[in-house]
This record gives sequence, structure tokens and C-alpha cells, in this order.
Amino acid sequence: MSLYTDYLKEIEERKAQGLHPKPIDDGELLSEIITQIKDAGNEHRKDSLQFFIYNTLPGTTPAAGVKARFLKEIILGESKVEEITPEFAFELLSHMKGGPSIKVLLDLALGSNEAIARSAANVLKTQVYLYDADYKRLKEAYTSGNPIAKELLESYAKAEFFTELPEVEEEINIVTFIAGTGDISTDLLSPGADAHSRSDRELHGQCIFEHNKDMQKALTELKAKHPDKRVMLIAEKGTMGVGSSRMSGVNNVALWTGIPGSPFVPFVNIAPIVGGTNGISPIFLTTVDVTGGIGVDLKNWVKKTDADGNPVRDEAGEIVLEEAYSVATGTVLTINTKKKKLYKGDQELIDLSKSLTPQKMEFIKAGGSYAIVFGKKLQTFAAKTLGIQAPVVFAPSKEISHEGQGLTAVEKIFNKNAVGTSGKTLHAGSDVRVEVNIVGSQDTTGLMTAQELEAMAATVISPIVDAGYQSGCHTASVWDKKAQANIPKLMKFMNDFGLITGRDPKGVYPAMTDVIHKVLNDITVNDWDITIGGDSHTRMSKGVAFGADSGTVALALATGEASMPIPESVKVTFKGEMKSYMDFRDVVHATQAQMLKQYNGENVFQGRVIEVHIGTLTADQAFTFTDWTAEMKAKASICISEDETLIESLEIAKGRIQIMIEKGMDNEAQVLQGLINKADKRIAEIRSGENPTLKPDANAKYYAEVVVDLNEIAEPMIADPDVNNIDVSKRYTHDTIRPLSYYGGEKKVDLGFVGSCMVHKGDMKILAQMLKNVEEQQGKVEFKAPLVVAPPTYNIVDELKAEGDWEVLEKYSGFVFDDNNPKGEARTKYENMLYLERPGCNLCMGNQEKAEPGDTVMATSTRLFQGRVVKDSNEKKGESLLSSTPVVVLSTILGRTPKLDEYEAAVKGIDLTKFKPSGKQLVR
Repeated sequence: MSLYTDYLKEIEERKAQGLHPKPIDDGELLSEIITQIKDAGNEHRKDSLQFFIYNTLPGTTPAAGVKARFLKEIILGESKVEEITPEFAFELLSHMKGGPSIKVLLDLALGSNEAIARSAANVLKTQVYLYDADYKRLKEAYTSGNPIAKELLESYAKAEFFTELPEVEEEINIVTFIAGTGDISTDLLSPGADAHSRSDRELHGQCIFEHNKDMQKALTELKAKHPDKRVMLIAEKGTMGVGSSRMSGVNNVALWTGIPGSPFVPFVNIAPIVGGTNGISPIFLTTVDVTGGIGVDLKNWVKKTDADGNPVRDEAGEIVLEEAYSVATGTVLTINTKKKKLYKGDQELIDLSKSLTPQKMEFIKAGGSYAIVFGKKLQTFAAKTLGIQAPVVFAPSKEISHEGQGLTAVEKIFNKNAVGTSGKTLHAGSDVRVEVNIVGSQDTTGLMTAQELEAMAATVISPIVDAGYQSGCHTASVWDKKAQANIPKLMKFMNDFGLITGRDPKGVYPAMTDVIHKVLNDITVNDWDITIGGDSHTRMSKGVAFGADSGTVALALATGEASMPIPESVKVTFKGEMKSYMDFRDVVHATQAQMLKQYNGENVFQGRVIEVHIGTLTADQAFTFTDWTAEMKAKASICISEDETLIESLEIAKGRIQIMIEKGMDNEAQVLQGLINKADKRIAEIRSGENPTLKPDANAKYYAEVVVDLNEIAEPMIADPDVNNIDVSKRYTHDTIRPLSYYGGEKKVDLGFVGSCMVHKGDMKILAQMLKNVEEQQGKVEFKAPLVVAPPTYNIVDELKAEGDWEVLEKYSGFVFDDNNPKGEARTKYENMLYLERPGCNLCMGNQEKAEPGDTVMATSTRLFQGRVVKDSNEKKGESLLSSTPVVVLSTILGRTPKLDEYEAAVKGIDLTKFKPSGKQLVR
């Protein structure tokens, strides 16, 4: 049986699902297809031509290499295909986006046939995905006096690949579609449970709106009714794209509402338009930029004010909103890209200057941000090779500098790592290209990152990057057929690319399913570092870290750079004293609650960097705060530490990196050893006083300042999804923070979860000690609700074993994970007992296992979005309440929320995560 026969069989299987043939990336399959094309009498020739022309993936896929070489044969006359003329062959090469297509085009452009060389050069002038090997060939040819090479370099220096593109249309007519009321999680656009299909774009597209066929049908009908308009997907009374960056979410929106990127590349659409009453989540907006889309802050609901300008509140004390203008489904609007306004007919609604900055207009014109990043690099190379000054073609980077004004922590980091700037001291709002130190890829978006790397023709990690890490945490719970098919392939690709991988393609070290954020937190070994990671919780307690879509991760891996404006900062300081029975998680929740109270319900954290003057907490504990800042809708977070605290954190990191080395995880480049060396250097700098820890300037300017009063935190705090709030827009946000007493010890809890990136080793020790306390007080430990426990890393498990705590946990458990026999199916039912699950994301991810539908879950995790951890049942809404480890554990023992006296008794004598604010000045 041939590969082509297998492909036909797969096509029939997909047809039964309403799907088209899957795009081809297999070089051997395409070789069979080419053989059939060359055979004039072959029964499959017609279909083979269609597959070759319209259904082969570009970039550096094996199939792309085979396709490029065959097109070269046609151009040189070595093969003749009536349906593919040499001119058409050049057109096909122009759509292949780098890699083998660039090699073929350079072969032809620098060859001896003048007419062919001219045609190849004309195509090359439109291309931007060139790498060092391509630069080298061009430079050598130019130095040797090749006129085509000179012509190409002159074209690149003038950036004709950009200037010759059509201008962005002045008016974009749109029609609105309300995707939901309130904050819209990217789970609605690309559900976690469908993560396995993300690289199959057409198949994955079927999951938009969580497979809601009625909504999909309504969207299709709206498009049919308005064929001359683009659809804007809207989060009414909320923010679009909260929770994660999720490139697959943007891909799905683009697939349903966008524009085909190329007639020869199926299911890769660009230019989606999305809106939200409260704008677009920062990490999601970056993803929209990748595809040349537009994200709009609609501001169509505003605070109602009284005669004195004060907010009007309802009986519950909530601020009353009133509609400024309607965006109900089917509303026809116009985006004017010249005036940068949104109109309804002749009525001006809002200013769109922030949605249509000069830089964003370039992304729209080029079909996405990657083309601009690579184009600028290509222009710089060409001008330097020619010995000329590159003409100003692209919008100049916005440089904002305020004389005499100090720098926030993020401003300092960006100034240190910036490239291509004028040398001025830059403040918030400046557009900056920065070098990236650490890049993380997680396993449910990693397959897309690999596709992006292939599409942009990258083959090896940039030497600028100190370390890249590919995790296996999001698929750790269940080693099912989907995971077995996808994850080894991903690990091999990333290992070959130069990343440290959680699984070893060669099988030398055991699978490590450690939560990616925890690993990145350990391998970030400098407080001036910049980290980019394929997950919204890429928020380290050292340096500054940004969650990003799979494409931005790919770009950072390939180029070692990222581009963004320097964000504004909000300063958070602490006063008072924690009560002995409180956990630091309560401080985290109280920070959000107190911030909203101090600013009359305005979330001043949204889209900004939270500069938290935490001072005295080491990296593991401090990460609990920075991790939660994703739920605060912040763009990032930075911890300001005392010198000795940072040194202690770096020593811990060194020890954990050494364990990775001893397990055999380092590569030929000795990346991990390099991180230890870097940590040693940083420690020496701090101790000598040569370069103390990162601190902002005393005269830095902040958007806002929040002071958290620890004395006000009298009892454990819980983030409640408030699933029955009469105002739908206030459900499933992270802004409803309630004290434990609110529940009166009466709220039934159906399942508890201790795990995810929000817990550390201390939480596991708290759990062990609580179980011992309960047994001592009650004579036995009996669970009235299941308790699922997933340690975030294997290091933690090993340390707990060494210290005797793991033995305690095993004593009370009814299930203990076994790496030699991992679960092959997701658990759907739970017994009232303790489950010790494999390290990884587990229930927090919601893509493999969930709580039973309708359950009330008490969890340490970060996810309370509808359907993420628990789905609704026919009888009851599922809800995921978020709290500290002690509250979760006690809730499962009682089967309900505890009363304060019960809680205090349960944690008596336990060393909870204490926090005492630094008494030192954490500024320069």
C-alpha cells in the first residue's frame, strides 16, 4: 500500500467529518504525487496536481523542499508539466515563505541563464524570510560582482518587499457578532480539550465557540447576509481573549471571519477583527497583530455618573454601566484607517488611534507582524552590505524620553536589552526591539510553534537566546493516543532545533512533565532577563516575562528578539503584618480586592506591569504573586528583591538546574551549564556591589500606586466565579474576591484540587502536615470530597521523598501516579479520597481531565473560566473557586467550606508561607 493510497483513505475519513484533505507536509508522499503528475496517463494525475499546487504546506516542511525542487526542474526545463508553466512555477515559489524555496530562487537568480535569473530576482524582491545562510550567499555573490545580487540588495535596502505592497484600504466595512457577554476566555475560541487538533487548522476550526453549532451557524448566516463586509467578533461588556494568548484562538477567528493569506496555502487565514467593551487582553492582542488583524477597545458601555461626576452604584454597591452605543449582532460599522475612527453611518463612535498605530498599520499592510520583523532585519543587512544608510521606510520606532524622570524596573530592563534605538533613555510608551534571554514553549501550543518555525524557514535556535525549553506539562495527566502521536514528534523537533526538552527523543532521561512556568522560573537566572513563553502564566519572579502566542514564541526562538511598547507600571507596596494563620495566597487575592477598592472598581493593573515590592520572598513563594498577575489582566509583573533574597533564589535555581544536568537533559551546546555559570556571575556581581539587584529609581513615574494593608486581611480570601450573578458580565471574572466567612461554612464542595503553577514545595508540606493534624484531632482522615493533588515538578516530589513528606501523602492516598504505567484514559468519576497525580497542569488545564459536570470545585489553580476546570450539568452550573492550599484541603475533608475556627484549628502549628514586607528601601 502506497503513501498516496493511505492519504486517499484519510481523505475519505475526513470527508465523513465534513473536512477537506489535510494539507501535506510529508516529503515522501509529495514525491509519490509528483511521480503521478509526471505520468500523463495516471488515474490520479488530476487530483495530484490539485494536491501539489493547492494543498502543500510551505516553509521548511519536508514537503516544501520536495515541491521547491520540482518547481526548479520545471523552470529549468528538466521537467514539463502542461498545467504548471515556468511563470506559474515562479508564482508558486513566491508563496512558499522561505527555506528551500529561497535556496531554489537564489540558485536560479545567481545562475547562468539571464532570463531565468531575472525572473527569480523579481520573485526574490518580494520575499523577506531570509536567514544567515541566504545573507551569506547574497553577500558573496555581490562581492564577486554579480549584478543580480547587487540589484537584489538595492531592492532590499529600499524595502521594496514592503513599499510595493497594496496600501491598506481606507474604509473597512464590518458587521458585528457578539461572541459572549462579559470576559471571553480564549477557551471559547479554542477549547483546551481540543488542544490535540490545533496544528490541523480546519479540524480545529470546528471547535470554535466550544463546538456550539448554533453559534457557528449564526456566524455563517451573518457572513452570507453581508458578503461585502468583515465580521468583528465581540466580547460585550467584557474583555476579549482573557486567560491566554492562544494563537489557535486567533487562527479559528481568522478561519471563520478573516481573509485567505494565500490561494495556495489552505486554511491559513489572516486579518481577523475582534473587539471588546473593555478592549483586548494584552497577550491576545499580540497574537492578533501576528496575523495582521485589528483589535478594538469599543468602550460601548461606560460608567454612569451623577451630577458631581461620581460613579452611580446599585443596591449591591456595584458601579452602574450605561450603553454609549450598540454593537448588537448585525450592527454595520465602518473602520476608517485614514481618520482612525469607528463610524456608524456618518456618526463617529470612537477614536481608533491605539488600534491603528503606524506600526499596527504596517502589520496590516504586510499581512502580519513577522513580515515586518524579518523585513527590517533584511533591510538593515542589505544597507550594511552595500555600505549605505538605509532609507527610512518603516514607521520610526516611537521613542519617549522624559528628561529628569527616573526609570521603573521594566523601563530599566528594556533600556538594557534594547536594540536599534537612538541611545536615548526610553520611558513607557516607547516602541522597542529587545533581545530575549529565555524562551519557553509548552506542549499544547508547541506543535503550532513548530509549524510557525517551519513556515518562517527557521532551522536552529538563535545564538542570542540563553536557553529555550519545551515542556510536556499540559499533556501530563493522560498519556493517551493523541498525546502519544503528537508529543514525541514535538519533542524531537524542538530538541533538534536546540531547546532543552521535557522528554528526550533518544530516551536517555525519563519524561519530565514539570509545569513549564516553574521550570522557566528556575532557569531564569538574572533579574535583568527577558523571558518569552507560550503561555499566559509566563511571569517569572526574576526579570520580566511575557506570555505570548505560539508565533511570537517561534519568532523569539528564531531571531532572539521581541518587539513591543514599553508598558506602563503600577507600583505595589505592602504595610502591616500578616496574621499567623494566613497564607500568602490570601495576600495575592487581597491585593486584587484592595486595588479595585482603592480605584473605585477600575482595574489599574490591566495591560500594565505590576512592579511588586515583595523584597523578602524567595523565587518559589514570590512566583505565587507574579503567576496570579495574569488573572489581574496585567501584561507582566516584576518582583523587586533584597540582595540576599535574590542570591538565595539564584542558589536554589542553580541546584535545580544541576539536577537537570545530572539527569542528562543538557545538550551539546551545554545550555544548562551556561545558565549555572551565568547565575554564578550574577551572584558575584551582587555580593561585590558591582551590580546590585534590580531596583527602580526613586523618581520613577507610575500609572498608579497600590498599597496593600496586610492588617486588613483577617481571614482566608477566595476568588469566586459568581456563576449566578444577575449581571452576566460579572460572572467568571477574577475580580470577585470574598472572605471565607461569606460562605458561612455551608457551601458544599464536591472536589478539591491542589496543584498547578500556583503551588510550590511549601504547599505540599502544608498538605502533609494538615493531614497529620486532622488525624491527631479526629482520630482518622476521612475525605467527604475527592482531593486531587498534582505537584508542579519532579524536583518537588524528590525533595518531599527525601524529607519524609511524600510518605505521609502516600499513606492517606487512594491513587499514586506511576510513570512506568501512566494513565491511558482521562478520569471522569472521582471517589472521596486523595489522588496523587503525575506532576503537571492536570485539572487547571482542562484539556484532558475535568471535574464532574456541575461540581463545585475548590482549587489552588488560576482558572475559574466557564467550562475550563468543570463544565455545567443539566441541573447545576459548574464552578471553580480559587483559594489557598489549607482552604482546599480542609474543604475536601469537610465536604464544604470551613468556618474560620475550623480553619484556624486545622492549620495550627503549620508553617504557612509567611510574608513580612522589606524594611529596606527598594529603590535606587
